[in-house]
Amino acid sequence: MKTTRKRWWLGLAVLAALGLGAMFGCEWWTARAATGRSFEAVEAVPSAPVAVVLGTSPRATDGRPNLFFLPRMEAAAALFKAGRVKALIVSGDNGTQGYDEPTEMKRALMQMGVPVEKIVCDYAGFRTLDSVVRAREVFGQQRVIFVSQRFHNARAIYLAQAFGMEAFGLDARDVPAALSVKTFLREKLACAKAVLDANVLGTKPKFLGEKVNVPLE
Repeated sequence: MKTTRKRWWLGLAVLAALGLGAMFGCEWWTARAATGRSFEAVEAVPSAPVAVVLGTSPRATDGRPNLFFLPRMEAAAALFKAGRVKALIVSGDNGTQGYDEPTEMKRALMQMGVPVEKIVCDYAGFRTLDSVVRAREVFGQQRVIFVSQRFHNARAIYLAQAFGMEAFGLDARDVPAALSVKTFLREKLACAKAVLDANVLGTKPKFLGEKVNVPLE
């Protein structure tokens, strides 16, 4: 009986170790995609027609300020004002009543001086994969700059490459890991999911829909 129990625990430990190894391996794989393609300085980012600002809300689920929001909007506004892109796509979740990431992002960017006519809302960016694929399929973009924190940009660039796009990233000011432990732990799982989605599951966006024109003139 003791021997059986010991074998069971050993097997469980081996499975856990393999799972952790696979998870960290996926994180390394996605991070590698961003090597030489994601930048902290606006001046270092290659130009592109459009930047995709990845979805976030000004408030966390518990009502406290979302520390990722303002740095991301500031980075996007700086990128546009520097002339690196001609328009911004704010892509986020608007799947439930009263929760509207794109509109909140658009409002913040307007307050920072980005012209309203140069901001296009993608209301169906429910996941990073949706934002990436919709940028190509719905908004007609093959070369984009993602704006988010470094860890998020890496995953977006990885997915973009998997779907045949040329992508770069502008890394918004990061949040100390101690202040957002859940986010950084969740990101490890998200990296594994991204690798599976792109290479195994063939995951598609929840919605595509009609083409949307992005104002580039």
